[in-house]
Amino acid sequence: MSFFKHLKEEFNVIQERDPAIKTPLEVLLYPSFRVMIQYRRAHKLYEKGHYFLARWISQRAARKTGIEIHPGAQIGKGLFIDHGSGVIIGETTIIGDNVTLYQGVTLGGTGKETGKRHPTLKDNVMVSCGAKLLGSFTVGENSKIGAGAVVLEEVPPNCTVVGVPGRVVKLKNVRVPRVDMDHVHMPDPVKEDIQMLQQENTALYNRLVDLEMNMRVLQRKENAKGVSVKNENL
Repeated sequence: MSFFKHLKEEFNVIQERDPAIKTPLEVLLYPSFRVMIQYRRAHKLYEKGHYFLARWISQRAARKTGIEIHPGAQIGKGLFIDHGSGVIIGETTIIGDNVTLYQGVTLGGTGKETGKRHPTLKDNVMVSCGAKLLGSFTVGENSKIGAGAVVLEEVPPNCTVVGVPGRVVKLKNVRVPRVDMDHVHMPDPVKEDIQMLQQENTALYNRLVDLEMNMRVLQRKENAKGVSVKNENL
């Protein structure tokens, strides 16, 4: 794809997915737009073996935008990085089409391992604010990663991951639309577990109260019976 086609594509992606855009010229100010243009240049140089120049371009873009994309990463069409400050995309990361990343997202490795050491994100994946995906695994199509989640293992398609460490919550395997960027209304399994424990605790408490009341009733009956027998003996 030519430079101008990439330019038009990045322009359209931001206009389509950011409701804050009021005029087309605002797109030119977006860190996501600027860093993706520089990434495309750096990636071409990286593929040709010009590693130093590729890294120089990517590091300049990182300083100016706050988004660090290694030139070796493979990124498909339609990547949208909303705001973008603190986003890091590692060297062996593979990103499919129509993926959305929010600020503070890290697509990183877990150490100094060699080879494929960064995540693979399939098409239509959304990663919310501050999420960390660490290691070489795949996030399936149409999946969502919740804000602040730490994901360390495979995520099936059509799933939502929340929590630390990340836990998969299936959403009836319904496809996530390309423009669906709701990263607020997500399941909270930790909250659900706490609510379940609270319900069980309440049930146990009520049962204990009932047992105590029954014991008191029995004790009163026994006391009354004892008094009755004593009176008869008299």
